[in-house]
Amino acid sequence: MQATTTRTGELIDRRNRAVARGVSSALPLFVARAKGARLWDVDGRELIDFAGGLGVMNLGHGHPEVAGAIRAQLEAFTHTCFQVAMYEGYVAVAERLNALAPGDFEKKTLLLTTGAEATENAVKIARGATGRPAVVGFSYGYHGRTLLALSMTGKVAPYKQRFGPFAPEVYQAPFPDARRGYDTDRALAALEELFETRVAAAQVAAIIIEPVLGEGGFVPAPFGFLRALRGLADRHGIVLIADEIQTGFGRTGTLFAIEQAGVVPDLITFAKSVAGGIPLAGVVGRAEIVDAVDPGGLGGTFAGNPLACAAALATLDLFEHGDVLERARTLGVTIRARLAALAAKYPQDVTDVRGLGAMLAIEFRGGADASGKSVAQRVVAAAFERGVVLLTAGPNANTVRILVPLLASDDELALGFEALESGCERVLSS
Repeated sequence: MQATTTRTGELIDRRNRAVARGVSSALPLFVARAKGARLWDVDGRELIDFAGGLGVMNLGHGHPEVAGAIRAQLEAFTHTCFQVAMYEGYVAVAERLNALAPGDFEKKTLLLTTGAEATENAVKIARGATGRPAVVGFSYGYHGRTLLALSMTGKVAPYKQRFGPFAPEVYQAPFPDARRGYDTDRALAALEELFETRVAAAQVAAIIIEPVLGEGGFVPAPFGFLRALRGLADRHGIVLIADEIQTGFGRTGTLFAIEQAGVVPDLITFAKSVAGGIPLAGVVGRAEIVDAVDPGGLGGTFAGNPLACAAALATLDLFEHGDVLERARTLGVTIRARLAALAAKYPQDVTDVRGLGAMLAIEFRGGADASGKSVAQRVVAAAFERGVVLLTAGPNANTVRILVPLLASDDELALGFEALESGCERVLSS
């Protein structure tokens, strides 16, 4: 990042001196305040937020009901550690999620702090329930940065750089993406081949899959594949884990994306938008599987923090009793139409528009320029100059993803797309 004489430039200088180099930042942006789908930086510039704190702000910044719940809890107490002194908020969040998660069976919930904790604990639970060691993930999947989660992640750069050796008994199968030569049938055949050549199905505790790849480029798993995966897991006694950390809480138009496939997983991992911007994560699923772990085997000092639980209860109220999901579906139609128009305008540069609900992305053709930046990264930078915050995803950062708050107004959406379209014109026309 280049320093300037602005307040942003001063902070970038300080950041470069004080913050670990391995922590990357997508844009030269320091935020002073945020509201709804708008951000204001430390120099007073206003921007439209199409990144949502990496998928965390589905309800937008500073939602009054969420903020009010946090303030009320702040006045009562901020931390006791649920494993030391319990509080009702944790229990209430678990009850709500047990009722909302798909599946007509008894469920239980474990609350945690981060998405990586959720995926790692889901595997621990599956191993405890089955007595088996192995776990199967999918290429281009992303499940977190801690060791086991990183071992399950199917994308090397930049996440797995020189961090091995990784956790044992973790295997990767091809994600069902017809563009890469793996339709549903071939992906299923590859999974069966993995069982024949690398790990016996009888040794697999869990299969973990994102219903829509997040970091992998917003590629939806075909519903037929997800249904077949459910059948395969049942045949072999394998725990099926849906990683809904980025897809959950309305992003795809339903509370959980996998609902749209008519598939009921054994466990669901969640995080990001469950608590309106306060760190909260967890695992919800079949009670007999979750309860396979003995007391003391699950938990965490900050897991299910009282402030986060209060925020989550307010968030869940809005999903259950508001029109957030309906708005997400409407937003998805609008976003897809705007991205399709961009694709039609630049047919030589755009290779795909894809996603599910309001979890949508546009993929660009072409490699890196002399600076090492992909076309998508250059589009994001150019669009930022025009007032919108965006992120890339996918192999070689070749995809621009849209994670705008679901409650963004039509005017905010239009302003964001005007900036994106302007960024595309600058980069693609040159």
